Amino acid sequence: MPYSKEAAYHAEQVLQERRERAITEWEAHTAELKTSLPEAYDIDCRLRSAGIRIYSAIRGEDPDGMTVDQIKKEAVALTAELRAQLIKNGYPDNYLDVNYYCPKCSDTGYIGLDMCDCMKALLAEKAFEESGLSHLSSLQSFDNFDLSYYSGDDRLKMEKNVSKLKAFSENFKSRSGENWLLYGPTGLGKTHLSTAVASNVIKSGASVVYDTAQQIIFAFEERRFGRDYDSDGGRKYSDCDLLIIDDLGVEVVNQFSVSCLYSVINDRLVKRRSTIINTNLERAQIREKYTDRIASRLFGEYMPLFFSGTDVRRQKIERQIK
Repeated sequence: MPYSKEAAYHAEQVLQERRERAITEWEAHTAELKTSLPEAYDIDCRLRSAGIRIYSAIRGEDPDGMTVDQIKKEAVALTAELRAQLIKNGYPDNYLDVNYYCPKCSDTGYIGLDMCDCMKALLAEKAFEESGLSHLSSLQSFDNFDLSYYSGDDRLKMEKNVSKLKAFSENFKSRSGENWLLYGPTGLGKTHLSTAVASNVIKSGASVVYDTAQQIIFAFEERRFGRDYDSDGGRKYSDCDLLIIDDLGVEVVNQFSVSCLYSVINDRLVKRRSTIINTNLERAQIREKYTDRIASRLFGEYMPLFFSGTDVRRQKIERQIK
């Protein structure tokens, strides 16, 4: 699934603003030099006409009878003369250049038919905002996941977990039907690694929604009881390419909440859309807390990754004290 219409619109608006800002600045500089340094202004005008003259020369219609190579050489000489004039009079040598934010694409977002890196960055920026991950994405990645907090068998287990999730994120395919259940005690990196997965998936152009189980249930409640008529009724949780449900088990469990969770989980399984679920619950607790319909799907359709070790947050505090 490509980036959302909102993300595309955001990127186009930012690029347009950048282009307009660069052109406005260039126009102001040109108008200033037309009065204060007419010699430089005249040279700049001659340079700007070089492109048209080259086109005319190709057709044998240059008014001065010059060849393309002659016009190019003249342009090089004029450029050197212009920069010398500017520097001599206390201006930067690029004062009459259009200083685009991205010189590679001139703030258009494309280099030929290929999307420029600046456009990709803007799309990803908006996608992170839409996903609910903007506050975590810059802090939690595969690169800064520190395995030194794990030892022995826990270290080996975590190395495998990291490897599997990284491979999943780097080779993500929409509707692959791959699902992951990250479970184990709190403070062992489940949220960090699921955020890292989301970051890679968003950069690939797929859509990601990250939310807690409680917030998902709340979204359904808002729609059910008519408190939010603009709500999509939880449709975004079913339709995104990757859904990350954090803190499963912390929410209030009742008939309505279980029904909401089952609806989301089952709908995504039917559509073969990938889901990652983080929970501090053990297998037995999941079976006890939820219906067999949910438990059977989690244990039958999700790849389980167990997280074990000593609470990393507590270890970080202890290291700071030392």
